[in-house]
Amino acid sequence: LGGSIARKRKHSRIVHHAVVSPRQNSDLDRIAWLQCPPCGQDLARQLAARFFKKIKPGDTVFLYGEMGVGKTTFIRYLINKFQKESKLEITEVTSPTFNLLNEYKINDIKINHYDLFRLKSIEEIKNLDLFENNSKVITLIEWPEIIEKRPDNLIELIFKYEENHQKRSLQIKGINL
Repeated sequence: LGGSIARKRKHSRIVHHAVVSPRQNSDLDRIAWLQCPPCGQDLARQLAARFFKKIKPGDTVFLYGEMGVGKTTFIRYLINKFQKESKLEITEVTSPTFNLLNEYKINDIKINHYDLFRLKSIEEIKNLDLFENNSKVITLIEWPEIIEKRPDNLIELIFKYEENHQKRSLQIKGINL
């Protein structure tokens, strides 16, 4: 993902750019890509592959952003990368909007994927045990705004639409890629 990436559509003059700007500081990178199925998906997959190399059990990832901005897509690529590297069957990864939690067991690692979109109060999350005994768990949480206490080993991904929903950007805090 270093530098700039450009893709051209065949028989077209349209060029889609994805720009990775220089590091702003040691724990914050800014990555932007255009909203188009081939380049947005490819870059999300590449970013998940790099993230896979850095994330470890005990880490908690908060994923912020509007609906449809790419949080679940990123999680799908990340979980599928864990499965592929472990030579496991690639499974469908969906957002746990209605059941709140999807669990994935990958060898000795458990990945908990939460979606807190429907929760309205801090009381509702108390029974979820979000951060209990997580030394062998990677915890991914979409819509974490309701959580008051920040866990140790927190990584934050802030997905944003830009330029009239034509581009997306991602800020990464807590990990260097």
